[in-house]
Amino acid sequence: MGPLGIFDSGLGGLTVLQQIRHRLPEIDLCYLGDNARVPYGNRSFETVYRFTREGVYTLLKQGAPLVVVACNTASAKALRSIQQKDLPLWQKEFNDGGPERRVLGVLRPTTEKAGELTQSGRLGLLATRGTVESGSYTTEINQFFPEITLYSQACPLWVPLIEEGIHQGPVAEAIVRADLDELLAKAPGMDAVILGCTHYPLLAPLIRNLLPPNVRVFEQGPLVAQALSLYLQRHPDLNASLTRGGTIQYFTTEDPQRFDWQASRFGGQHVQSKHIELLEP
Repeated sequence: MGPLGIFDSGLGGLTVLQQIRHRLPEIDLCYLGDNARVPYGNRSFETVYRFTREGVYTLLKQGAPLVVVACNTASAKALRSIQQKDLPLWQKEFNDGGPERRVLGVLRPTTEKAGELTQSGRLGLLATRGTVESGSYTTEINQFFPEITLYSQACPLWVPLIEEGIHQGPVAEAIVRADLDELLAKAPGMDAVILGCTHYPLLAPLIRNLLPPNVRVFEQGPLVAQALSLYLQRHPDLNASLTRGGTIQYFTTEDPQRFDWQASRFGGQHVQSKHIELLEP
């Protein structure tokens, strides 16, 4: 019995946490941000896998029966390896008579809804370089909806902007406009865009303002929260293993005071975090 774990490279997963809290308000949550090593988007597969593996394992050691990897780069580069290689080994360590531990990501809940997002069959993706180069979104969407054409645009400066609190003003507008112009130039007829990074909702008002009015912008938080709710309905044993007190714990690999100040901009509420050292499996 324990909380639902939520892992992110930094602050972006807080946008997912907010939607999970809205949809499942009674479930205890444990958030872990690897702020000391953010961003993940420009790092190698091997590095992202190692970082994500440590974060997930640490949350499992904190007692989480289920962990949501609320980072697209980590979901694209590391999730499958953790599910297939690591979890079977860890189950033996965490064998306490409860259900098997599970680890989920944010990519599948997004891609399986792609058919509902676009009318034209031309869909845009704004994401980190790591997510785009992994090709995971293209592969997943082709599997579910082969008739959809996905146009991907890497936005390597967006996460640093957001983590530093520069998501408004002329600097942010110039950087975002340049990336959106590139996407629009290669995606004629596009009528919808996925924000394929959980940091990007902080830029959503600016993105919507800069895109043509006919292009709809979709954030991942609501899609992930809905998919998680349905997943728990299908797995009643796992659902029953999640504690229910409506609490939230916050952990960061960086300075807690800095995390608390930055996190307050994401949710508009007071956050009190603790420093944590990630465990190596």
